[in-house]
Amino acid sequence: MDRIALADFLRRRREALRPGDVGLHEGARRRAQGLRREEVAQLTGMSVDYYTRLEQRRGPQPSEQMLAALARALRLTADERDYLFRTAGHSAPDRHSTLPHVAPALLRVLDRLDDTPALILSNLGETLVANRMAQALLGDPSERTGLARGDVYRWFTDPAARAVYPEADHARHARAQVAGLRAAYGATGARSRAGELVRALQAESPEFAELWERHEVAVRFEDHKTLVHPELGPIELDCQALFTEDQSQALLVLTAPPRTDGWQKLQLLSVIGAQRFEAAGEPR
Repeated sequence: MDRIALADFLRRRREALRPGDVGLHEGARRRAQGLRREEVAQLTGMSVDYYTRLEQRRGPQPSEQMLAALARALRLTADERDYLFRTAGHSAPDRHSTLPHVAPALLRVLDRLDDTPALILSNLGETLVANRMAQALLGDPSERTGLARGDVYRWFTDPAARAVYPEADHARHARAQVAGLRAAYGATGARSRAGELVRALQAESPEFAELWERHEVAVRFEDHKTLVHPELGPIELDCQALFTEDQSQALLVLTAPPRTDGWQKLQLLSVIGAQRFEAAGEPR
């Protein structure tokens, strides 16, 4: 671990950013150049003291999970992320076998979307980042671990994962999930994370195994979909996707035309957030 290089790199990257670059409000009386240390700590989920010690060249070696959080918070490119890991005494992550580094260009767009659900997905259906509206609609992705981080795995192994779509759409969505995974598998091969996911699903889900044998391939999302919220019921939304150049990640933005029922439900969702209400007569 090169504490001097790590500290200087973190400080330079922090000072190069403004709050608006990472989705934070700048405030009226601001004197700090770039982000404050407290803001970096807030974005990464670490304590201010821990981050301060890293910049002061006296911190302990950060874990790979902490470095990944720093890379995301500081909007590092893939090359900068690799440098961060090596400077901290870790090997650079394999860009194909680990949870993907979120594309900074997509993050910059996501940072500016606060009034409608938006999320960034990997080509394996893993939610890498979700704004507050997407979390209110679809749940908090940080609670998922292992293969269950991916929508496609949960779709075929957890019946509760299907509740977000109307039952009439289940068959079409299942085919779309498998077709997207087939595209990722073709791009990265049998020994990739896509291959690991395929083998696990073939062992656990006869439905997946049958759909996999169809060899359907597609990288796209439905332009119009209905999602079911536990409190607000069905919400009809338009879906727009912005892909990275290699199509390994996609930013999904869910909107509804003004004054429609879907639009009104999104306004309510913005107010209630992730709250869940008990049905009448249920014990508290």
